[in-house]
Amino acid sequence: MSTEAFITPEALLQHWLGHRRVTRRVIQAFPDAELFTFSIGGMRPFGALAMEMIGMGAPMLRGVAKGEWDASTPAEPRTREALLRLWDESTQEIEKLWQEIPATRFRETVNAFGQYEGALHDLLLYVIDNEIHHRGQGYVYLRALGVTPPAFYERGVSEG
Repeated sequence: MSTEAFITPEALLQHWLGHRRVTRRVIQAFPDAELFTFSIGGMRPFGALAMEMIGMGAPMLRGVAKGEWDASTPAEPRTREALLRLWDESTQEIEKLWQEIPATRFRETVNAFGQYEGALHDLLLYVIDNEIHHRGQGYVYLRALGVTPPAFYERGVSEG
């Protein structure tokens, strides 16, 4: 079995950032009145789901890079602009912290937040998968509201 990496850390980061760009466009697509209120079938509103995503990405990397395992998140914003500001700040922190993690660490076992033990690369994939899952909920909400969601496959740089 080869010990070569399937994907480089930089490629994984770029993959994740592409997903974050799409999720940002989903936040932008929501009508203001429904971002923090609309739900279907007892699921949480998309604003709350976005706050969960914000509470996972940068805090995970901060824990790995700095040993600071704080899972607290800011209070839920009341406007789309405030949520987008938090999203962008979180993305910038992800990009910065990623550079502080040596490639050798991605195969290390970590105990994230004192309760989630696993290989770092598996924990990061979970964070990415969680974002994709919740973004899918956002797509359902947008369609129910009569809004065409952004194309999920258009992950390139967008005007933010």
